[in-house]
Amino acid sequence: MAITTLDHPLAADLLTILRDKQTDPPRFRQIAERLGYLLVAEALSDMSTDEIDIETPLEATVGTRLHRPVVAVAVLRAGLGLLSSVLTLVPDAAIGFAGVQRDEETAEPIEYYTKFPTLDKARVLVLEPMLATGGSLSWAIDKVEENGARDITAVCVVAAPEGVSKMEEKHPNVRIVAAALDRELNEHFYIAPGLGDMGDRLFGTI
Repeated sequence: MAITTLDHPLAADLLTILRDKQTDPPRFRQIAERLGYLLVAEALSDMSTDEIDIETPLEATVGTRLHRPVVAVAVLRAGLGLLSSVLTLVPDAAIGFAGVQRDEETAEPIEYYTKFPTLDKARVLVLEPMLATGGSLSWAIDKVEENGARDITAVCVVAAPEGVSKMEEKHPNVRIVAAALDRELNEHFYIAPGLGDMGDRLFGTI
């Protein structure tokens, strides 16, 4: 399985702000969006392109466009924190949603909503900021695959080794792009050192 962690001083700086418990929700949302630009750019770095003929104000030249459409699937709620990053960089991206919540005792995903555009011809970015046990991300990928997705990249902020192992077992062909691979899951299935519950921190529901 291909997992890429960002090696960039801007990414490290932005992630530090997200980790800081003093960062309030408005600032947290702003920084998550900025970090999202770097994550999405990396997630699309291996996209194939097509050459097209265009006219600049001075002369004819050859440019490039993405060969395939892009679909972003936000895993609710936390995935919403990366959605605007995708739409800024790829304004014509289609959007899907995968609603899942974690059982706090078992850490297993509980589905409550799914809605997807056409997936079979697209690069599908599954936005799941916290790759903890891997249950929610694995479930979301099962769902998009059931709906025709074949070219899938998971976009995460932080990942735990346990979640990476789960993905390697269940979805070895899915590339993961993350800002950091953290140390472990704690006894409550939270990523450590992590940044807390990203959904709560995005929306002020702590």
